[in-house]
Amino acid sequence: MGNGVKNQHISRQFDDELENVLGKVLAMGGLVEQQLNNALKSLIDGDTELATVVIETEIQVNTYEVTIDQECTKILARRQPAASDLRLVTAISKTITDLERVGDEAEKIAKMGLELTEKQGPKSYYVGINAMGNLVSRMLHDVLDAFARMDSIRAVEVASKEPESDDQYSAILRQLITYMMEDARNISGTLDAVWVARALERIGDHSRNICENIIYLVEGKDVRHISIERMEEIVSNSNR
Repeated sequence: MGNGVKNQHISRQFDDELENVLGKVLAMGGLVEQQLNNALKSLIDGDTELATVVIETEIQVNTYEVTIDQECTKILARRQPAASDLRLVTAISKTITDLERVGDEAEKIAKMGLELTEKQGPKSYYVGINAMGNLVSRMLHDVLDAFARMDSIRAVEVASKEPESDDQYSAILRQLITYMMEDARNISGTLDAVWVARALERIGDHSRNICENIIYLVEGKDVRHISIERMEEIVSNSNR
């Protein structure tokens, strides 16, 4: 086998390995998205069986993270990847960390849902939590779609929603503090609701992190700790 043919064969094998890992990342993302949706549904509906399913599913998410991380390490150890492929492996490694943490937050929401169902606290604050849950759920869905398509423009659009989730979190906290001040009997259940809102806010943060990973992968630019406006400018300039 000539060197040219051999190198093409190695390159093809490397591409197949990366495609296989990417498929597992998207499968992990789909599982985490389902976890979040189920956790929110179990919270709003008081569905303890569904909450238990979310909690039990967490081990599958953790297994995905370990497996994908090991495969990325093997690829780096066996190959000398080109810069673009090295960025892909780096972006995958960072993304699965964020996805695993989203899974952790979904598990917390399910556990808090079980607590709140038992305490039978006031349900009126669920309106704000449900709205915020819908927002971060859409963010997670859209960023996974952007990752599948390697779409940096879409990633910026998703990242631009993160300040809205912060605003909703602040509004929910103000509402919950009011409940606690009105009646001391509300304090225990309301504190659980605070933790749910905090978990949702963190999921928004992790979704933005994945957006930044996509932009780094596609554009080759590190966009951490910069404004949305600057992020948009970087992506816009590269797509002209």
